[in-house]
Amino acid sequence: MIKRVALSALLVVGAGGSTVAAATLPSSSSPSGAPAPGAAAFAVTSSAFTSGGRIPTVHECTSSGDNDPRKKNESPPLAWTGGPAEAKSYAIIMRDVDNRNLLHWIIYDIPATVAELPQNVEHVYKPAVPAGSRQIYYRGSASLFGYQGPCSPSSVNTYTFTVYALNRASLTELNENSSIQTGANSITSASLGSAVISGES
Repeated sequence: MIKRVALSALLVVGAGGSTVAAATLPSSSSPSGAPAPGAAAFAVTSSAFTSGGRIPTVHECTSSGDNDPRKKNESPPLAWTGGPAEAKSYAIIMRDVDNRNLLHWIIYDIPATVAELPQNVEHVYKPAVPAGSRQIYYRGSASLFGYQGPCSPSSVNTYTFTVYALNRASLTELNENSSIQTGANSITSASLGSAVISGES
């Protein structure tokens, strides 16, 4: 069953007229909470899908008994703009909002100089790209580091990809044995602001 969720985000027009989700940054706001004059919205886009659109099959999970060759469990490409000048690193959390915000992917310690992820980030603790980043081990419908794609064969669920700008260059309290919930807690605690894109699968 398709469910609609309300995200605390602004919709802005991206390249080619597509809509993208953008969140206003606290650090770019006036005392009244409104964006400061001339401040750019923190926004995330994907070349694979528009916000609210269908996530391509190549990004869906692979599972035993499912022989669909189009499903490859590859993370989607993501890019972001308008992050706060104070950001010392970035992190990304993927959630299935129609399944109690189930955590599907966490990548963190993304250098502040990086503003995009390629498609199909390696399923390892320390992927080569982006250099310096780390991923949480996913324990659920699969056991692997990094991305676990949409796995909702009997329904169409909404998935969010939230990019967090962090006030720390490295979340040193996390390691390859940290749980995905511990990772999420560390990221949200260090967040200066965030931007969200959603997709359905």
